[in-house]
Amino acid sequence: MKNLKFTLYLLLGAFAFILSCSSDSENTDDADDIDVISDNTDDITQAVSTPLSAFDEFNPDAVTVSFDGDEITIESNGLPNHTSPYWDESDDLYIDQEYGDHLTPGRINSGNFIVTVSSAPELAASSSATGLGPIGISVTGAPIFNDQERENLPLDLETTTGFDYAGGHVGPGGYHYHIESADVPENTVLSHDDEQLVGIMADGFLLYGRREMDGSYPTDLDESGGHVSSTQHSESEAFYHYHIINELYINSLFLLFGENLKGTPNSIL
Repeated sequence: MKNLKFTLYLLLGAFAFILSCSSDSENTDDADDIDVISDNTDDITQAVSTPLSAFDEFNPDAVTVSFDGDEITIESNGLPNHTSPYWDESDDLYIDQEYGDHLTPGRINSGNFIVTVSSAPELAASSSATGLGPIGISVTGAPIFNDQERENLPLDLETTTGFDYAGGHVGPGGYHYHIESADVPENTVLSHDDEQLVGIMADGFLLYGRREMDGSYPTDLDESGGHVSSTQHSESEAFYHYHIINELYINSLFLLFGENLKGTPNSIL
């Protein structure tokens, strides 16, 4: 049934993409202009469909993607497909904590994270601050959190020494990520200083690693780390998406997302 739903959405999504680019002359003009105004995303309001192949990157054992008209629902059990000291010691994915110096209380347990976003998200008239709790769902299925650990308290060095190599730990919201993963042999599925997909944010825009497809760092990002360009998923079509901003946060650590969302946020339940 899942394969049938996905196949149907491929057809519907392709049709929606065509309509978003060519439904009338005004939209066609906007599409033609999209490359030349990529350094000024405040002027870009037209919707461009999210590339369908990006959803192939999500961990199928944790994440279910379903489609209904112009909406996409991403649901995850929160169980990442990589090793961590936060797994129970009896789990096959358990490893000792070697990246940090301690563990926060708790283990990786199944949860339920669900968000419904537009298949063609638009930039909002004003950006929205993120709060505590999930602000995105990563490709592994674990949720993405912002730069706060507690209300009005930003991450500090002591807290980050409890992170695993994946940039995650266990807190009140279960296992989740705050920072970019480390460059270690155990890291086989997460982005580190590259162009790989990190996940999807609550406003429906995709989040990629620090680099472009050609290996360069993007130079035209807005204050939230977003811009309009093509990616490995879009077949040379430009669309708005985020990158991990290539600026150190604490020591050698890079935040996954610490700024405002540029689209209209949806609740991750």
